[in-house]
Amino acid sequence: MKKLFIIGGMGAGKSTARKALVEQGLPNIDLDQVGHDVLLWDTVKSELVETFGEDILGADGEIDRRALAAKAFVSPAETRKLNRITLPRIEEAFTDRVAELEAEGHKAVVVEHSVFKNRQTSLAYDADVVIAVLAPIDLRIERAVKSGWDETDVRRRIAQQITDADRIEASDVVFNNDGTPEEMRNKVLAWWGEYSKDL
Repeated sequence: MKKLFIIGGMGAGKSTARKALVEQGLPNIDLDQVGHDVLLWDTVKSELVETFGEDILGADGEIDRRALAAKAFVSPAETRKLNRITLPRIEEAFTDRVAELEAEGHKAVVVEHSVFKNRQTSLAYDADVVIAVLAPIDLRIERAVKSGWDETDVRRRIAQQITDADRIEASDVVFNNDGTPEEMRNKVLAWWGEYSKDL
């Protein structure tokens, strides 16, 4: 089963690319969602509370992601603490899901990977295709703010992500998404039409 990883900065349009492929019948895994799911695991919860304090829990007793982010993203050292707890669990959940999809007979899976750093040290190490979705930074900020993010938060997150030059270097296919969602969708479908001939 081919693993197609979609990478790109916040607001670049990864979801638009993913949806275009899902419309073609491909299953998808959103690693952000997998990350949210593992926060519900009791083991993860207790380790996070031990590391970052009781005040990362919401009124419902679950992890409050904003409270956690406020503590975990203040410095690279704190982010590493978070990653040490969550990344092995995310990998475990991801690997299980890939195995399930393969057993169901799917030819390919689309994986949206927003915190991609490089191929070697990420879940994309055995990707068949890494697809980078790029867009000018001002446009990305505008899109993210439109979808409900706070501009300061968006700028801070973008500053912590790799650059577009790094993304281009790590990817096999690059899409510039500086137009409409429809134009982006058409570019992805044209590429998929060619790529899927060999599957």
